[in-house]
Amino acid sequence: MTPEQLRPEREVQNDSSVVPFGMRVAGAWSWRIVVILLAVGILVWIMGKITVLLIPVMVAALLAALLSPVVYGLRRIGLPLGLSVAVAELGLIVVVVGGLFLVGRQMVSGIRELSAQAITGLIQIEEWLKSGPLSLSTDEISGYLDDALKALQDNSGSIASSAVGIGSTFGHFAVGLILTLFILIFFLLEGGRIWTFVVHLMPRRSRPAVDGAGRRGWLSLGNYVRVQILVAAVDAVGIGAGAAIIQVPLALPLAVLVFIGSFIPVVGALVTGAVAVLLALVANGWVNALIMLGIVLLVQQAESHLLQPLVMGRAVNLHPVAVILAVAAGSSVAGILGALFAVPLLAVANSFIRYIVDRGWEHDPALPDIYGLPRPLSDAPAAGDAK
Repeated sequence: MTPEQLRPEREVQNDSSVVPFGMRVAGAWSWRIVVILLAVGILVWIMGKITVLLIPVMVAALLAALLSPVVYGLRRIGLPLGLSVAVAELGLIVVVVGGLFLVGRQMVSGIRELSAQAITGLIQIEEWLKSGPLSLSTDEISGYLDDALKALQDNSGSIASSAVGIGSTFGHFAVGLILTLFILIFFLLEGGRIWTFVVHLMPRRSRPAVDGAGRRGWLSLGNYVRVQILVAAVDAVGIGAGAAIIQVPLALPLAVLVFIGSFIPVVGALVTGAVAVLLALVANGWVNALIMLGIVLLVQQAESHLLQPLVMGRAVNLHPVAVILAVAAGSSVAGILGALFAVPLLAVANSFIRYIVDRGWEHDPALPDIYGLPRPLSDAPAAGDAK
């Protein structure tokens, strides 16, 4: 072979008609990236068409990750699997329904006082419009109110259609709730068999990798749900207790709202914090609202600088920038539901990909007995221990 033939191809082909080596590499990467993006886009489009089925499955998966340790604990004390699942799911329903009932009673008893305070606040706003820097007259204020009422009447058709849409949404919610509870039962009863069926759909050589990566992703999902409940509880207790101390009405419903909103990273904290400040403003005035704002900022800063890095970061191993970008992307694609599921999906994908990249199935102690893989040296019995 001549020296000319031993040279790399990119050094031999110097003709201007030949595509440069760097451009060929860029082109090879480009079409692969385009194919991946196209596949992801088709997958998102398909998922958008089956949200009525997909959302209950995802919610049931989150609840199953939360309740699995409870079922396991009940089985360890001697209860059968079916009874353990029934106790866990009924306990969840009792806690949720009981909490909503308690919050509803608090809201009914506090709305009357709050409505009277709101009327007083509106009167104060009217007086400020007259005597403040705007110096509006009574006729001008009445004219603005008449214009607002006229605009409301002109858009009554769209408002009615929105009301019909809300009724339809409530119907979808009821159906989704029933499906979620039904699917949750089978996730808790036969989750292992369902996952085994999914794994056996893969090629035989890929099954250990898919099985181990899926199990690792499930652990990340469970860690995320439990840690998120802890973070949400800290936020709810901090803001709710602060609201009660400074005598903001509806402190308990506000705490529940903060707890629910905390499951939507970034967006939920902003919305629930704004509601708390607005409630304090309407009920007790500017000074109380500023104090409430300080409490909200203090609690949220403690969460973002203490709980999130120390607890959430270790649980799901995600950088805060990745969390923010995931929430932004999820909300732009699927609104509130996208923001809700973006972080847990990213946590599962992160664990799944890390396991595959590290070839974790080659040293996973849970897999050799299942697939006949060689056991890691650290788990193999010593020569002197053999009998």
